[in-house]
Amino acid sequence: MHGLKQGLLQIWRLAYPYFVTREETQIRIWPFGTFRVQERWVAVTMAALVIGIEFAQVAINVRLSYFNRDWFNAIQNKDAVAFWALLFSVFCFWAAIYVASAIIQYVIQSFLRIRWRAWMTRHYVDRWLGHNVHYRMGFAGARADNPDQRIADDIDQFTQTTQTITISFLSAVSNLVSFSVILWTISAAFKVPGTEWHVPGFLVWGALIYSGLVTWLTHRIGRPLIALNFEQQRREADFRFSLARLREYGEQVALLSGGPAERASLRDRFGALIANFYAIVDRRKKLSAFTVSYQQVNVVIPYILVAPYYFTGQIPLGMMTQTAGAFARVENTMSFFITFYVTLADYKAQVDRLTSFDAAMDRALALQAESRLAVAPGAGDALEVRGLSLGLPDGRRIASVPDLALRAGETVLLTGPSGSGKSTLFRALAGIWPFGEGTVRTPAGASLMLLPQRPYLPMGTLRQATTYPDATERHGDAAIRAALEAARLPHLVARLDEEAPWAQTLSLGEQQRLAIARALLARPDWLFLDEATAALDEPTEAALYRMLRQELPGTTLVSIGHRSTLEAFHQRRLAMTAREDGVFEPRGLREVMAAQ
Repeated sequence: MHGLKQGLLQIWRLAYPYFVTREETQIRIWPFGTFRVQERWVAVTMAALVIGIEFAQVAINVRLSYFNRDWFNAIQNKDAVAFWALLFSVFCFWAAIYVASAIIQYVIQSFLRIRWRAWMTRHYVDRWLGHNVHYRMGFAGARADNPDQRIADDIDQFTQTTQTITISFLSAVSNLVSFSVILWTISAAFKVPGTEWHVPGFLVWGALIYSGLVTWLTHRIGRPLIALNFEQQRREADFRFSLARLREYGEQVALLSGGPAERASLRDRFGALIANFYAIVDRRKKLSAFTVSYQQVNVVIPYILVAPYYFTGQIPLGMMTQTAGAFARVENTMSFFITFYVTLADYKAQVDRLTSFDAAMDRALALQAESRLAVAPGAGDALEVRGLSLGLPDGRRIASVPDLALRAGETVLLTGPSGSGKSTLFRALAGIWPFGEGTVRTPAGASLMLLPQRPYLPMGTLRQATTYPDATERHGDAAIRAALEAARLPHLVARLDEEAPWAQTLSLGEQQRLAIARALLARPDWLFLDEATAALDEPTEAALYRMLRQELPGTTLVSIGHRSTLEAFHQRRLAMTAREDGVFEPRGLREVMAAQ
């Protein structure tokens, strides 16, 4: 019972935000035109219409139950007039309404699913990318593998399955109430076959006991499917991610002759996927053997129970068919759990994945909130660091910056051995590193841009990759071409509107020069280069640094690098030096002549 309550709470937490959101949207209702309303009213209205139509269809089925009784009585009595009258005046009329309502319900339900999925997708994408949650989730320690699958697949499946199960459940409840009344009324005077025992509502109790027993057995057989389905989704996503990552790093794998190792890794991942799938097949085989047998027996059970009363003349043929039909509907609605067990097992896995994704994002936000590292605008035009201590996710302390000021307009080079915290310091200055304490004051109103060693190139055209993260409309063709030429990429100017996997098409050196072109377009007040020219030869690197000083004279330039040739392009050098306790600290400041 506790598990069921917990599961329902999880579903509620995932579903209710859409139905209470105050976001405004625009809808068009023919022939009344376009309206602007809150999304929640659209959602609630469509949900109410779908549920209302479902209840109406149950009412139609109840009416057709009485039609069925009268129609079979007419057949038994060889009453042709009543037979044809009932067929055309009752059945055709209500059947036509049922068909029309089913079509309308499908359309409304589809629109609701589309809008719900769109809203949830925006909501999750905003949360995932907001406040750099996608970056910090890697440090949060919560299970959140394959966020892409959770946003693209799990949300779609959740909205669809939630609708299906909710409508089916409400239909089952309304059918149960409606047809139980019919069944109770019919069997009010029935006695248990072969005895003189009079049990009010005998057939209702029989359906309840029968379906309860079968439901319990179904749960016992199918319970392992929940964990197996969750694991299958995780392994499918891991295998797909491995293939995508192999495509991204195809050149590196080829250079290292890593084909055999990758084949072995993919075989292992796919083997684990298949092994879990076989376990699902085995469990579903057992569940199917039971449920299919149960469904076959259900065809005759109602008639077996009602037949003694028909053969003794207590009920006519029409009442026999109505009773059997009502019993079947009551028993089927009580067996809702059996019919939807596999769906419910899949659904539980979807809910768990979205819930754990939510928990991971909450943990990432809490990680930032708990951080004692404050990054905020300061009063002056310098970037000031006070009492900064940087740590790693495992708790180890890596670097300390007691007091540091980077003045506007100067050029600074940060050097030091690998692992001394240089890149971590840049991440802290950018405000994305959560592990540490201290204060960073950035110049108020100044724009900061950080170029990493391996730039990110989004999918799309070269124009989009060049202007990222700005919209392409923000920069004209002339400015983009000039930036590419200045970054020594003139051969790419003619390919601006070409779509290609640029992360694989361009060499790392070309990607780094493309990042330089971005900086020329963005013209930041502060530009941090984290070994952003490490893949270039020294003459090209020198030419680009001279170009940056010429094109961005007002930009403060701070670089991380290992080459001694970089010193000629910076006025000031900070060297990360290990203290006795192993923590690195910027020391040995010295002035050097800036390149002319």
